[in-house]
Amino acid sequence: MKQTKIAAAFIRGGTSNAIVFNQQHLPSDRALWDEIFMAAIGSPDPYGRQLDGMGGGLSSLSKVCVVGKSKRPDADVDYTFAQVLIKEAKVDYTTMCGNMSSAIGPFAVDEGLVTVTGDEALVRIHSTNTGKIVHARFPVEDGVAVVDGELAIPGVAGTGAPVRLEFCAPGGATTGKMLPTGEAVTTLDVPGVGRIACSMVDAANACVFVRAADVGLTGTEMPEALEQNLAVMKKLGAIRLAASVAMGISKNIEEAARKPSVPFIGVVSAPRDAPSLSGDPIQANQADVTGRMLSNGQVHRALPLTCTVCLAIAARIQGSVVYEATRETPDPESDLRIAMPSGVLTVAAIVKQVDGKWYAEKGAVYRTQRRMFEGTVLVRASCTPGLQTVNKQVRRAA
Repeated sequence: MKQTKIAAAFIRGGTSNAIVFNQQHLPSDRALWDEIFMAAIGSPDPYGRQLDGMGGGLSSLSKVCVVGKSKRPDADVDYTFAQVLIKEAKVDYTTMCGNMSSAIGPFAVDEGLVTVTGDEALVRIHSTNTGKIVHARFPVEDGVAVVDGELAIPGVAGTGAPVRLEFCAPGGATTGKMLPTGEAVTTLDVPGVGRIACSMVDAANACVFVRAADVGLTGTEMPEALEQNLAVMKKLGAIRLAASVAMGISKNIEEAARKPSVPFIGVVSAPRDAPSLSGDPIQANQADVTGRMLSNGQVHRALPLTCTVCLAIAARIQGSVVYEATRETPDPESDLRIAMPSGVLTVAAIVKQVDGKWYAEKGAVYRTQRRMFEGTVLVRASCTPGLQTVNKQVRRAA
């Protein structure tokens, strides 16, 4: 069988890579998308390497984004994020990727989906996964997004043009409530683990945070060392499943196990001296809190952007385990420095109490992005039998 060609771009957004499609180049029947995405990325792969696709064997490299014009009056484009599982034949749409959000505005401008004048663009992005709005601001030149710049971000070599991402009213992205249990800290009775205090916060993405010490960690462990600690990984996995039920994301543990992408689980500790993946040590005075995040059974080398926003918001909620681990500051609206495996991230979070309830006004962070390849992605026809009925449609769009 011949392969099907579909117009696409391969883009780095923050610390993630993804295949990015203009929605008009995909079949209108979304039931066909999963097969296309898995075939393009190279999943499922029992070896976990995705060598027969564009994926890289890590959750941060196994992603697809779809961008199209939006009908919402408060948005310019719709952004649909697909997390392609590596070893399983599954595509997860229950969460959004914040890092790849940094690429969506520039992609929209470069594709002609949004027209800008002047030397700065503002693209209003509607996340179809969460229903939330993200504002992307970035420099442009001759109507095209600028790539070169002086901003360096942990986890990415070199520098690039800054993309400021503002997550507007990010609370309740997954569950509809910023504090799904109504509490800043909740004690869960986790099978096989026992009772453990955690903070379940849903802002930009649903996350559950636990104290590093409560699960036998210092909080500064490197990803590989943590992944090799099978006892701790099993414990964190069990906590994540219990939190999924407590947050109302899943009805039971069995259903929670079928949703590996959300909630994310994070381990937090007070700022302390720590190693980094670059080899440059992190000093305790360079950070306000230390964090590690896990999803899909993997420890992230750099914090997912939405989790960074959620962690920063949790750090402003009095009584949460993140708040307790965070360095005190006289200004609750000051930028927060988060130490993670790749270095230190700076994020802004404005959180207030309204009528006795915590409300997140905004979370903001800077990223860089770069379109690395554009053309057509080739999809094996044998991998997507359902696609044959719409081959002509896809070819015309490409």
